[in-house]
Order: sequence, then C-alpha cells, then structure tokens
Amino acid sequence: MPEQKVDYELCEGVGICAEVCPMKVYDMQDVDGVLKAVPVRSEDCVVCRVCEVQCPNGAIEIIE
Repeated sequence: MPEQKVDYELCEGVGICAEVCPMKVYDMQDVDGVLKAVPVRSEDCVVCRVCEVQCPNGAIEIIE
C-alpha cells in the first residue's frame, strides 16, 4: 500500500490536494491549531500523484 507522507512544516493548509485527489484520500484537519492535509484514506490511494504535483509547497510525497 502506498504511503502519503505530508511534511506539516511545509503544508500551509491550502487544501488543493484534498480538492484534486480523485480518491478523496485527504481531509483538512486541525494539526496543532492549524488546518493541514491529513491522509485519512491511505488505502484508497491509486498512486496518481496528482496531490504531489499540485501541492504548491511540495509538502506531499507518495512512497510506493
């Protein structure tokens, strides 16, 4: 199963990943008082890498 690694130092909570993911892997959730992208349905990832490419800060890495 692929892993979606989110660097919360880089994530600014823009939410593009949650919008573009065709499998709805991400939810925007509170992480230490700030809205961040959290991969809550990792098992649904089809490794399309759209989230990785679209993240404006490069905060997401898909590991196969």
